[in-house]
Amino acid sequence: MIVEVHGLELFGRHGVGDDERRDGQTFLVDVTLDIAEPKEDEIEATIDYRSVRDIVRSINDSESYQLLETFAAKIADALNTELRVQRVRVSVRKPGIAWAEWTGVTCERP
Repeated sequence: MIVEVHGLELFGRHGVGDDERRDGQTFLVDVTLDIAEPKEDEIEATIDYRSVRDIVRSINDSESYQLLETFAAKIADALNTELRVQRVRVSVRKPGIAWAEWTGVTCERP
C-alpha cells in the first residue's frame, strides 16, 4: 500500500545564502510512504496523514539547513523512525529560482 502527501507548503529559512536563511522562502514537500495494507478500516491501522504533516513541519521548524539534501534526509529519517513504514521517499522543491522554475532533491530510505 502506498500513502502519499504531495505539495505540503512550508515557509523555511533554508539555503546557502545568508539572505535565504534571514528572509526565508517557500518550500514544497512531497512524501510517499510504503506501508503494510491495513487489516481494519480504522485510522489506527494505517498512517494518519496529519502525523506526516506534523513531522515534516517539525523538521522544517527545528533547524535551518544549508542543503536541500540535508533537509530531505532529516525528514525521511524522522518519518522512518516515527511511523510504521516499509519505505519512505521525500522530495523537497524550492520554487521561484531566478534561473529555473524550481530546484529540488529526493531522498529514499528503506
